[in-house]
This record gives sequence, C-alpha cells and structure tokens, in this order.
Amino acid sequence: MLSIREKYGRYSLFVLIVGLGVTIFVEILPFLGGLLGAVTIYVLLRRQMRRLTEHRQWRRSVAATVLLAEAVVCFLIPITLIGWMVALKIQAVVANPQPVVVAVKHLVLLIEERTGYDLWSEVNLRSFLSYVPRVGQWLVGGIADFAINLVVLLFVLYFMLVGGTRMESYCSDLLPFDRRVSRTVLHEIHLIVRSNAIGIPLLAVVQGFVAYGGYLIFGAPSPLFWGVLTCFATIIPIVGTALVWVPLAGYMAMSGTWAPAIGLALYGTLVVTHVDNVVRFVVQKRMAHTHPLITIFGVFIGLSLFGFIGVIFGPLLLAMFVYFVDLFKCRYLDRNRPCS
Repeated sequence: MLSIREKYGRYSLFVLIVGLGVTIFVEILPFLGGLLGAVTIYVLLRRQMRRLTEHRQWRRSVAATVLLAEAVVCFLIPITLIGWMVALKIQAVVANPQPVVVAVKHLVLLIEERTGYDLWSEVNLRSFLSYVPRVGQWLVGGIADFAINLVVLLFVLYFMLVGGTRMESYCSDLLPFDRRVSRTVLHEIHLIVRSNAIGIPLLAVVQGFVAYGGYLIFGAPSPLFWGVLTCFATIIPIVGTALVWVPLAGYMAMSGTWAPAIGLALYGTLVVTHVDNVVRFVVQKRMAHTHPLITIFGVFIGLSLFGFIGVIFGPLLLAMFVYFVDLFKCRYLDRNRPCS
C-alpha cells in the first residue's frame, strides 16, 4: 500500500512529464517532418550500422558519418533535385504568368466551343490571377521549411546512428509490455516503416517512368515534368496517377489530337494503373504483409497529420492501432487464445 507521500510523488511526476511533453511536442511541430524523416532513414540504415560497428569494428562516430554521407547521396540529393525542378517550374509561372494565362484562355475557348459554357468571365479571371502571388508565397515558405527540416534530419540522424542500440533498448524498456511483446512491437514498427519507406518511392519511380514513356509515345507536352508529377501523385490513394494523365488526355482531346488522347487514356488505364497493383503486391509480399485498406486509409490519415512524410507513418499509426486492439482482445477478452 502506497503512502500519501509516495502517491503524491508518483502522480506529480506523471503530471510534470505529460505537461512538459505536450509543451515540447507543440513547439517542435514545425520540425516534425525532419524528425520523422530521421527515424525513417535510421530504420533503413540500422543494419548497415550494426554490420560496420559489430562485424568490422568501426568506431560508431566514423560509421555514422559514412552512413550520413550515404543518406545524403542516395536519399536527400535526388529528392532535393526533383523538388527543385518542380519549384523552378512553379517559380517561372509565378514570375511570368502570361503563358499560363494564354494556355488557360485557349483551354477555356476549347471548352466553350465543345460545351457552350463560358468560363472566361471577369470574376473568374480575377480569381485565377489572385492565386498567383499566393502560390509564390507558399513556394518560398515551403523551400525555407524544407531547408530547416533537412538540417534537423541530418543532425538527429547522426545521433540516432551513434546511439541507436541504447536508444532501441531504452524505448523497449518504456513500452508497457513484457519483453517478448515489446520485441514484437518494435519488429512490426521496423517492418512497416521499412516496407513503406522502400515500397512507396519504388512504386512512385516505376509508375513515373512508365507514365513518362507513355507521354513520350503519345506526344504529351512537357513529358518529363508530367512524369515527375506522376511520381508524386502515386502517393495519393485510390485516384493516384489518374490525377495527372486524365486531365492531360482531356486537354489533348480538346486540342484536337483525338487519337493520341485516346491512346494516352487507354495507356494510363491499362498500363500505368496495373503497374501499381503488380509492384505493390511484390513489395508487400517480400517485405511486410500489410492489408491494402490499412495502407489506403493510413496514407489519408498520415497526410493530414504529418504532411508528405505521413505516407510512411500514417499506415504505421493505423497498423499499430489494429495490433494493440488485437493484443487487448487476446490478453483480456480471449484468455485462452495464445497471443502472437
């Protein structure tokens, strides 16, 4: 039986931990992308870190520096270059919106010829032009946030690699389970993060290349740019790449190039869409058996909570919820059923 003083000390400490934790979390929200990115890359590099430090007897600081350089070359530079290409394209539009206005006007005239509906009113034009400065402000703010989170990512990743073993042991001891269940939870987290961190970019690159080939074959304008946008559209569940190739095929049809437009629509439906199913099936079978509904709804949840990095941690959040519900049912409702 705990004394009043012991209860006071325990509950006061709990209140202090929760209060300070909430305060720190609120203040650290702007850097959440960098922190989650560091966790993701750490999961991908932890095996290499163990191999270098335990088998080859490298110093942890040297191994962490080498792996940090590997992360910069293999992960961060390609992502930065792709983002920079899209940013330059948007910046060019913001600096000189006249070509876009001409293209939109041409599209509006095509719609009016086909449907008889006039979109080119004074109100719509003012509304369209009012969004151009906002896009420029969003772009500048996005570049600044990306640069800050990139520095945070590298800084946190280095210390995670140096103290990875102690960090994992400490987190395992904090979990409110026995050692076997704690190991299972950490293993599930590792599998889901690793499968999403490798599978989602792999799927995006494959679909982007396949779509880029279709854009070249059927003569779409700026095929490389639309191919890169197709890569990013892959992360959006259900609709995915159709957000790019459907409007593009529609624009080509309204421009009078019916045959290439129909060919692009068929190519997107029969080839690009089915590549998603094949690659996703292969990746999930080899890396982690995650139910498709968990991936779909997890991405929706993750994007709203964490932004772009939520495509990895959203499915993790939902999968952990399902796992903990099953664990509760196994331990306290189905007492005779062994827990996995």
